[in-house]
Amino acid sequence: MSEALLIELREAAYRRISVDAVTPVIGAEIGDIDLSRPLDPEAVNDIREAIRRHRVLFFRDQRLSNEALKAFGRSTFGPLTPAHPIAAGLADDPEIWERTVDEYRLRRTRNDTLPPGRTPPRDFKGWHIDITFVANPNAYSILYGASIPSVGGDTLFTNLVEAYRGLSAPIQTLVDGLQAVHQTSDYDFGGERKLTADGREKGCFVALHPLVRVHPETGEKSLFLNPGTITHIVGLKEPESRALIDLLYGEVTRPEYQVRLRWRPDTLVVWDNQAVAHAGPIDYAHFDLPRVVRRITVAGDLTRGPDGFVSQQLEGELFETLDG
Repeated sequence: MSEALLIELREAAYRRISVDAVTPVIGAEIGDIDLSRPLDPEAVNDIREAIRRHRVLFFRDQRLSNEALKAFGRSTFGPLTPAHPIAAGLADDPEIWERTVDEYRLRRTRNDTLPPGRTPPRDFKGWHIDITFVANPNAYSILYGASIPSVGGDTLFTNLVEAYRGLSAPIQTLVDGLQAVHQTSDYDFGGERKLTADGREKGCFVALHPLVRVHPETGEKSLFLNPGTITHIVGLKEPESRALIDLLYGEVTRPEYQVRLRWRPDTLVVWDNQAVAHAGPIDYAHFDLPRVVRRITVAGDLTRGPDGFVSQQLEGELFETLDG
């Protein structure tokens, strides 16, 4: 049976949603479902199967309150985390992280005001996996467009499983047994240290991760590359570490592994943070219209490598859930 026919049969098996692939390797538009209402088990199963197949799901025309957004995340994917290990969530909804265009512009221009002697981070064009400076990054990220401009603010996603598969066998063997250190920096803190609820200063977060991770559900290998937070690859000389990070970055950002989301009002996107990296909004420097998005994250497990290595928290705390 051909691969195309297998895909067609799998798509036909969905009972509660319509699924239209955007590219052959990543991304699908999901229709015929209202996420503001409670979902029955068959709809949940369909959505989870779709994200295993397509990695990133786009839901259009979804009018969601904050409560409905959280309810969808919990009922479909599992317990929610706080908004962010460093940044505070909304006052009434600590699970929700709200981002605006102005915050992204500030992040881009912050290099001009760094203290003397402080070097800016390497520019990897915004590509990242969410929250990898903890040993248990979130499993899924869910982002809702609360206020979307008529043009601009697009988001890119790339398939890290395909990026790994695209490596030659000798390079796969090399990276299968390597670990990398991920950590926050003053750049992540925005030049200002945030406080916890009891008034303590949030310190640095440092985690040791495999450079290749095994997906906990599918068993697939993917590159676990977050170049903005990786300080070095353990066991390599500094020039070797930098060169390998640059090589792998070039692989994960190959256009054939990517899909581009053009936002519309009331769009919700869900991606598998265990198999996907993203960059966005990629063009915020070129428009001035309001843009507000709200994100929730679903709790994840300690990452595991193909050699059995399990991620370790070296500094800071694990990413605990808010759901008991």
